[in-house]
Amino acid sequence: MSVLPILQELQSVHDNLAVIQRDLNNFPPELATLDADLKTTQKRLSDIAKTLEALETKRQEMSKTLDQAQNLEDSARTSVKAAKQKVQYAAALRDLDARERERNAVARPMKETEQRIEALKAESIELEAKEIKLQGEFNDYHATFLAEHENQVVAEKRLTIRRAELEQALGSSELNRFNRILQQRQGKALVAVEGGTCTGCRTKVRSMVLHQLKETGMVSCESCQRYLMQPANS
Repeated sequence: MSVLPILQELQSVHDNLAVIQRDLNNFPPELATLDADLKTTQKRLSDIAKTLEALETKRQEMSKTLDQAQNLEDSARTSVKAAKQKVQYAAALRDLDARERERNAVARPMKETEQRIEALKAESIELEAKEIKLQGEFNDYHATFLAEHENQVVAEKRLTIRRAELEQALGSSELNRFNRILQQRQGKALVAVEGGTCTGCRTKVRSMVLHQLKETGMVSCESCQRYLMQPANS
């Protein structure tokens, strides 16, 4: 049994869904502003979360290094207290000075890292509150917007159900191919041949392929790989 009728209807369903979804995503200015603000806030929260994760890892590594440096400094301080001779005391003091510098070299950037972590956490708390507020406002306006476009919402649900039915009837292998072409070719997987030309990529179809099209009802474009069919009035 030919899959052409299924592909034709499936392409039509995708075309209609694309139009509906474009209309339903074409928000009025106030709703569009809320949507943009919400997405910007969510993007910033996501970026902060990633940065905090990296900084926490960095802080843990710094903490280990600082502990080691502190232990070496404590050991050097003990050596200073235990030194009995002047030369021994001077050497121990130089070592302590060096250990203090090493600890400070770790402590300063670690403190800066901790301050940055606290600042980002504070910003995150503020943004989370802002996100909740924006999401609530968006949901209210969006619900009103969808109510004003009830016919399209209903049609979208009906077409989504029909798409699932057609995909089930098509089979996984052909469906995977169809979806792949659909994604790669701007939502058009099935197109007609008009005047010996693929209407998808405007490439001239070879006579041998045209003959095959007349025999089978459907072929693949050698240029864009779309499904090719004859015009409805042919």
